[in-house]
Amino acid sequence: MMKEKTTIKDLLEASEGKKLLFLGKEGMFTAKEVERFLKKYKITMTADLEEDVVAVVEHHRLNPVEEDISNEAYDSKLPLFKLAEFEQLLSGEINDDELLMGIKLTNDQERIYRLLGNESISDALFVKLLRLYEWDDEEEDSRDDRDVIMYTLSRYIDIKPNEQDLLYSYLTLRRLATEATDPRLLEALIGFPNFDFLVRGKEKITLRETIARNPHIDRETIQKLLSFRDLKVNASLCANGATPLETLQHFAKSEDKRVLLYLSSNRKIDQNIFEKLLEKNEEVVHELLRVQDIGTERLEAIENRGFDVSLYAVLGANRHLCAEVLNTLLQSENTALVSYLSANDQLSEEILTSIYARNIEESYTFLAGNPSSPTELLEALYAKERKDIFISLAQNPSTPEKILRILFEKEDLEINRGLATNASLPLEFLEHLKIDTRLQNELAENPVLIKEYETVLDYDKEAVQF
Repeated sequence: MMKEKTTIKDLLEASEGKKLLFLGKEGMFTAKEVERFLKKYKITMTADLEEDVVAVVEHHRLNPVEEDISNEAYDSKLPLFKLAEFEQLLSGEINDDELLMGIKLTNDQERIYRLLGNESISDALFVKLLRLYEWDDEEEDSRDDRDVIMYTLSRYIDIKPNEQDLLYSYLTLRRLATEATDPRLLEALIGFPNFDFLVRGKEKITLRETIARNPHIDRETIQKLLSFRDLKVNASLCANGATPLETLQHFAKSEDKRVLLYLSSNRKIDQNIFEKLLEKNEEVVHELLRVQDIGTERLEAIENRGFDVSLYAVLGANRHLCAEVLNTLLQSENTALVSYLSANDQLSEEILTSIYARNIEESYTFLAGNPSSPTELLEALYAKERKDIFISLAQNPSTPEKILRILFEKEDLEINRGLATNASLPLEFLEHLKIDTRLQNELAENPVLIKEYETVLDYDKEAVQF
């Protein structure tokens, strides 16, 4: 049986009083750091092939002299280890507290930088070091800063070998800030330069805003974000379900439109905040009625405000109505409200059919576009031969294929705009629509095409400014 190779750990433990030969330049650790590590094994390091040498540790690049020494050591049958193997052992035996204490005492930024590039240290230590790293405020394109960003991304983002260029994109940093689940990492990311990310079709968003929207932030991270007194960051916190209720209650006193609008979208608000927001501007109230959980107590508060019928009708589009509230709304004579209910895909087929039976003309286009509408209902709506109904049916993924085919044959631009977004449209028709440059925006919304063209990062529709 072949003798198992001795590990470097076993060799160190059995070599008290001996020497370790190092060939090549330093790697992740300085000579002093290596000496400090070997001291606990009572082993010294040397650059010469001396009598007490028990093994050789080699850098992957050696000069001619070092090559000769390496060959001589090989002929002497000395165990040979790669420097990376030794560094991995050293990394695993780092005492985090001692290391951090030493770094804090000296503020050794060069050492922090080297350790951040060490893939073998733990994530916990990496994050602690990341929080100690000092970013270059004077040089916009600091090489060290770019390396630290790359070290961070390569550690936490799974990048394929052919996608290494993504490690150099600040856009990937936004992905990390969005997807990270470790509160301490998110807190460390707050210390990064506050990059701007420009999302196509939307206003730019900063790194801190992105972190503030992450559902995994904790109280400590939230307090740090609040310390910036940035209204956009505060607004993002208002929309985050992880933000404590007492913080949301504080923001309910704000007069900033963005803060109040974002707060109205947070389904973690309590009844007190809900009623305060009902007193705000129409845009805030509109969002409240559209997205909040609505029970009988909240419905009563809404009705007490006496909103006009068009604003009250927004409740019909809400997907979070309790059964009792839904039953109340279904009895309404407010045709706008019933029409919004007709588009609500949370309603059952039975309820949608009952709405159709009320013969409310305004509701037909909404029912035709509702993916929860039963096939029989969609066919009945198609039979009415109204163009507005045809347009709604064209974009409804539940519309029977035979109807989609007939709609396609009409060669109507408005109908084709709906068909271009429909994931259920037969592929041969979708391919035909792709030729029409007027439909580019609609085609970009089609789930089939999105899946076909999306990148690994799913950020292909965004650009970044830095």
